[in-house]
Amino acid sequence: MTDAGNGEYMIGRQTITTTKAFSLDELYSFMEEHWNTEEYNQFERGRPNPLSAEEYIMLPATPRFLVLVYSRAAGGLFSKDNKVILTTANTPEGISESLIRGIPTSNIIFGGIQISSSMSTEKERKGPAEDILQMYTEYMQKLLGEAGYLK
Repeated sequence: MTDAGNGEYMIGRQTITTTKAFSLDELYSFMEEHWNTEEYNQFERGRPNPLSAEEYIMLPATPRFLVLVYSRAAGGLFSKDNKVILTTANTPEGISESLIRGIPTSNIIFGGIQISSSMSTEKERKGPAEDILQMYTEYMQKLLGEAGYLK
């Protein structure tokens, strides 16, 4: 598994370098036109949770994780190229679960439950959620390539 943009492995975030600077509206339209929802799932646009500062295109991954798709235009200090980025993020249920795990406790039983829940969440993120992210990234890269948008 590699980062689609520059060959580096990065868990939870993949970058595809493009020749076009997509707005979120344009990227959403591109996906509506090209994305095979029967094979690669339905997607929607919105905020993954009430605290999100911006909207994303969201694809399902696992019960606790989803994949966010968004774009960044070239320019500025941190973005030398136009990019489509896919990244894993907690579902609203996953956020609630992680907040509960963060409650400090001296109760050894509750503490043990928190640790086991945290470990299974981490395994889910590094396992099935990462695998699905890779699958979506490969498919998105294929679609962008076929449309002539890969750099």
